Amino acid sequence: MRAIVYDRYGPPEVLHLEEVDRPVPADDEVLVKVRATTVNRTDTGLRNAELFISRFVTGLRRPKNRILGMEMAGEVAAVGKAVTEFKVGDAVFGGKGAGAWAEFVAIWESGPLAPKPAAMSFDEAAAVFDGVSLALPCLEGAGPVDGRRVLVYGSSGSVGTAGVQLAKHFGAHVTAVCSTRNVELARSMGADEVIDYTNEDFTKNGQRYDVIFDAVGKHSFRRCRRSLNPGGTFVDTDLGFMFQMPLLMLATRWIGSRKVKMGIARYARKDLLFLKELIEAGEFRAVIDRSYPLEDVMEAARYVETGKKVGNVVLTVDKGST
Repeated sequence: MRAIVYDRYGPPEVLHLEEVDRPVPADDEVLVKVRATTVNRTDTGLRNAELFISRFVTGLRRPKNRILGMEMAGEVAAVGKAVTEFKVGDAVFGGKGAGAWAEFVAIWESGPLAPKPAAMSFDEAAAVFDGVSLALPCLEGAGPVDGRRVLVYGSSGSVGTAGVQLAKHFGAHVTAVCSTRNVELARSMGADEVIDYTNEDFTKNGQRYDVIFDAVGKHSFRRCRRSLNPGGTFVDTDLGFMFQMPLLMLATRWIGSRKVKMGIARYARKDLLFLKELIEAGEFRAVIDRSYPLEDVMEAARYVETGKKVGNVVLTVDKGST
């Protein structure tokens, strides 16, 4: 099968298309023919090992897992003999954190895999789970948000668009912060208020929030704390400060009423099934910036690294995807 592989850490140029062995599903696994996948910030971060500590998981000197790709949508091509919930030909979506930049991927039947929402294309279905996998645990970590004021900074990215839609579903009053060109997008996601950060600094406008969710990891608790109501929570997604965060989280737990939480992505089947319910109820939609064929992954990765992508960047693996 065709797959995008990388054998060393570095820039997009380390990625290349190669023929590799097709996975053979174990007894409890489903083999999915991938129709579409995505390129996200985590993929680029793992590829260039910008956080050296990530190498303790991915491989110190070179990648242990040669194929990236965290989410996908496609069709079941084969099932293990113990699989009962899926059959060949089923349209599915989900992810497992790696391996989706290929024509086929094997995933546990009990893993984050579910029937594809009927009204969604494969491209759309591939572009929803990654953002939710981080936004959902971040919002849960902030406590119940029903009736509370939630600000989502970086509301136009994969995590941000998911955060706005989820917070609205949970009953929050949502303020989205984004650039001028994405103001209308944020409104279409359901944001009650939108701040254009090129014209206004939310930390200086005198407004207070119960939750500040930094979906792009570009702010800090120190800068935002005066914009939090007493008892409010700042949720960060910047793993670059993962060594500092535990101390800050502990300190804010015992000193003052404003708290700090750290977001960790979670690829769980229960979250995927919850997302499917939201999609089918019309409460969640995919946001796709650009689409590229699989072989143009280097160009896609370069675009993601500009930091200007809106929502998701899709890789079309099978030319039949729509």
